[in-house]
Amino acid sequence: MKIKNPVFSYNEFYEWMGALSKEGKSSGEDQSEVMAEYTSLNNKRMKRLNNTVNLQPEFIGLIEAIKKPQTWYLITETWCGDSAQNLPVIAKIAASSNEKIDLRIILRDENPEWIDKYRTNGGKSIPKLVSFDQEGEELFSWGPRPLSAHHIMLNWKENPLEVTKADFEKELHTWYAQDKSLSLQKEFVEIFEKL
Repeated sequence: MKIKNPVFSYNEFYEWMGALSKEGKSSGEDQSEVMAEYTSLNNKRMKRLNNTVNLQPEFIGLIEAIKKPQTWYLITETWCGDSAQNLPVIAKIAASSNEKIDLRIILRDENPEWIDKYRTNGGKSIPKLVSFDQEGEELFSWGPRPLSAHHIMLNWKENPLEVTKADFEKELHTWYAQDKSLSLQKEFVEIFEKL
C-alpha cells in the first residue's frame, strides 16, 4: 500500500503536534475549536508521558531480544486521546529496541487505504499499529487501545444515555493514569512472545 506524506518519526510528530497546538489547530480536515482543544490536551498528555513512562524490566529484555528488524506504522491523528495515551509508550518501546524497530507515524485521514484495511469492528478507530518484517510480511497489528480501556469504550457505546461523553472520557483517561501503561506493556509482551 502507498503512504501519502507526511510520514513522521515520533519526535517529528510530537513537535508538529506542539506547533499545531500553539496555532489553535488540529490534524485532519476538521479544524473546529473542539478538535484544536483535543490536540492541545493531547500534546500535554504526551509531554507528561514522555517524562514518566517506564518500561518494565522483563519487557525491556524481550525488546532487546528482537533479532529481525521490523517497521512499525502507527496510524493516528493529533486529536485522538487514545493515541496520546499509547503513542509515547509505543515510541519508548521502539527507542529501546537497539534500532530493530523503525517507528513511522502516518495520518489516518491522509491514508484511507491503510485505515480501511485495518478497521476495528468496522470502524476507523485509532491509533492502529501494524508491524512488518524486512520482506514486507505483516507480523502483527494492535489497537486502538488496551483491552481494559476498550471495555470502557464498549460499555459507553452500549449505554450512551446513561453515561455522558464527558463522564466516559473522564473514566477512560482516569483508567489510563492509574494503569501507567502496564496493560499496554502486557499486551506487547504477549505479542512479542508469539513472534
